[in-house]
Amino acid sequence: MSELMNAIKLICEEKNLNYEAVIEAIESALAAAYRKDYGDKNQNIKVRFNEDLSKIKVYDVKTVVEDVPLPTFNAPLTLENLQDSTVTIDPETKGLAMAHEDQLPAEIRDENGEIIKKFNPKTEIQLSEAKLIKPDIKVGDEIIIELPTHTEYGRMAAQTAKQVIIQKLREAERDMIYEDFKDKEKEVISGIVQRREGHNILVDVGKTVGIIPPQYQIPSENYRPNSRIKVFVEEVRVSNRGPEIILSRTADEILSKVFYLEIPEISNGLVDLKAVAREAGSRSKVAVAANSENVDPIGSCVGQRGSRIQTIINEVGGEKIDIIEYSDDPNKFIANALAPAKIEQVNLNYENKQAVVIVDPEQLSLAIGRDGQNVRLAARLTGWHLDIISAADKNNETSIQEVSKKEKTKKTKTAPEKKVKKQTSKTTAKKTIKKTSTPASKTKKITTKK
Repeated sequence: MSELMNAIKLICEEKNLNYEAVIEAIESALAAAYRKDYGDKNQNIKVRFNEDLSKIKVYDVKTVVEDVPLPTFNAPLTLENLQDSTVTIDPETKGLAMAHEDQLPAEIRDENGEIIKKFNPKTEIQLSEAKLIKPDIKVGDEIIIELPTHTEYGRMAAQTAKQVIIQKLREAERDMIYEDFKDKEKEVISGIVQRREGHNILVDVGKTVGIIPPQYQIPSENYRPNSRIKVFVEEVRVSNRGPEIILSRTADEILSKVFYLEIPEISNGLVDLKAVAREAGSRSKVAVAANSENVDPIGSCVGQRGSRIQTIINEVGGEKIDIIEYSDDPNKFIANALAPAKIEQVNLNYENKQAVVIVDPEQLSLAIGRDGQNVRLAARLTGWHLDIISAADKNNETSIQEVSKKEKTKKTKTAPEKKVKKQTSKTTAKKTIKKTSTPASKTKKITTKK
């Protein structure tokens, strides 16, 4: 085994790189050094190692493209003009015409002046020129010309090769980190807190360092350096500095992962984790269901004297966790999700997926929770829109509705009777006025006579 092969294997172990990627980096470096000392600016230099890395071969690789029409101009046929020029035949004069290398067109334009095709003399060769080398070649094929090899290179070429190797190895390392963590996107991993940089938390996740932005941090959590935490890989993206890994401590998946790791019944499949609703750092609700009648899902999650649930609480920053038994019946599931409040009745609207929950007046504040947290988490856990109503308010509403209905029926029945009474009362009033007017004058007269 050669010294070069041993050095390459050592680099692969230290940097955790692929063997082929390191070989490719060295070949690119040798090609850059060859181009610096012995190559031409229009040569596409490629270097290839043999199997035991003892010898190299140098090639000029070009892709065959269609012919690009060259401009013709008359010039005296001298040795100086023939250097770095292409000789063509002028169809009008049927004479020789030359196009110097710097005057070769790099593109074809249509009538409107738009570019149809660009010609790159470094990586491409025209079909007519390629057929002089290989007659049966076609457009799109590669033509490979072997170049003489050299063993001695100058100082500048060696420095160029060194820079290319460092750059290529860095790019290969970045690509490998990106591919590795791209597969772990939307998963929970473990990391070690390094330090706080501004508002961001830097976490060592093995091969690189991830970032926890402020919006994915738990406000009440203290991120101490060298402490091990579980984080959720929110996003993996490419930046100018390499792969950037965005981590989160507020994701629901972290709580699900911790339950899976800490509770054997869940990892064995005896208990299913149905749903998780979390407000990170404050409170969470977890719905569990047993696959066997002999298993208590809530008791298996709590553990003996609360040992299991206490470990989970410490892992997620000390937030409160309510463990709820799942049910296929929406009425029962919603009633369980609103625990510790006691529910009297649940009215469901399946079309709008809306539920009206009736509770005792003393349980109303407990069902709603502080700042509406309990009902908000229950709605996220069940997937239903919940409206909490007190039983007293419900009774008042029903009584008011009944009274209003009775009043409406009374009004509809007594409306014609009232009209008849009004008419009769008017006529009787006129008669009484007439009758009472005459006796009054008589009495007056009687009193005066006396």
